[in-house]
Amino acid sequence: MAERADVVFVDGVRTPFGRAGEKGMYWNTRADDLVVKAIVGLLERNSGLPKDRIDEVAIAATTQQGDQGLTLGRTAALLAGLPTTVPGYAIERMCAGAMTAVTTSGSGIAFGQYDVVIAGGVEHMGRHPMGEGVDPNPRFLSEKLVAADALNMGNTAERLHDRFPSLTKERADRFGMLSQQKVAAAYASGDIQPDLIPVSLRSEAGWGLATEDEGMRPNTTMEGLASLKTPFRPHGRVTAGNASPLTDGATASILASSTAAKELGLQTKMRMVSFGFAGVEPEVMGIGPIPSTERALRNAGLSIEDIGLFELNEAFAVQVLSFLDHFGIADEDPRVNKWGGAIAIGHPLAASGVRLMIQLARQFEQHPEVRYGLTAMCVGLGQGGSVIWENPHHKKYGKGR
Repeated sequence: MAERADVVFVDGVRTPFGRAGEKGMYWNTRADDLVVKAIVGLLERNSGLPKDRIDEVAIAATTQQGDQGLTLGRTAALLAGLPTTVPGYAIERMCAGAMTAVTTSGSGIAFGQYDVVIAGGVEHMGRHPMGEGVDPNPRFLSEKLVAADALNMGNTAERLHDRFPSLTKERADRFGMLSQQKVAAAYASGDIQPDLIPVSLRSEAGWGLATEDEGMRPNTTMEGLASLKTPFRPHGRVTAGNASPLTDGATASILASSTAAKELGLQTKMRMVSFGFAGVEPEVMGIGPIPSTERALRNAGLSIEDIGLFELNEAFAVQVLSFLDHFGIADEDPRVNKWGGAIAIGHPLAASGVRLMIQLARQFEQHPEVRYGLTAMCVGLGQGGSVIWENPHHKKYGKGR
């Protein structure tokens, strides 16, 4: 029986994220082509990796139909030019799809069954709106397992505001504004662009090239945010300014055992320490990362004080704020989302988990004083997912903060 292997994050890339819908830059681009572009770019960056050494391709999508269907990991692998001997599969855990692709295929590495895998996700929310074509079992409602509007993520965010009065709209708006500012600053300093794979675009105006995220609004102000509509309830607190926009995009990453990485001359950007998934009431799905993080910390034998960098998915500002309040972390703690997050960049559902990892890995390079980092996100239907990573650049004599 194989011994447990160390799992390392070799590299990760993503397409620029685009606004969903007819006015978005990917309206005429297929979803599978987006993830293929990410995989091809990833392999080009790691040209020393023999393609036949890849043991699995796990690609997530929330709405698995049309150009996001047909066992996406397998079709994307073939379209990306991998040998026919490389298998692949599709995975679905709503917003945590790519995160689950990483933890599932990474577990195969840890168990000694894989040496190298590709894990990622794609979501074309313009072509495939969340919930399109679903048929929820009527027992969910008749047996009161789930509230009628629990599938509407905006309503679940409003309920977090209800449950925790300290989570005011002003706090959420300020968090959203700062996310925009931090993303703009990260772009200005060249921190985000190195991991973006340009995508050619076709529109009525001709051909173009996507080189940056489309949804950024760096000039956002508190006054402007205060005037936005609250679409989920009259006089509500969730707006387009303190929530992630509907987004198209794809991510891809390479994971390997530390032994295989050394053998093949692959870089090591992070080491997977532990992960955790947890369930909560679907009506308040935004608190999901709290128990999933507690589980991941428990699995690793760590405490929240050991985490030196946080990459938390900003599905809604209130969701991140509930996490911060629970763990006693300030709204503007510099360890949290240093380069902003999904409110400015976008949240293409199943792709986002690897986007968090990409940003954490690059921040690790810049912060050798940090030993451990966390990627975490809320998940539809009342779940949370968290992964703890170790920084290979860490100065072992430091305190990890």
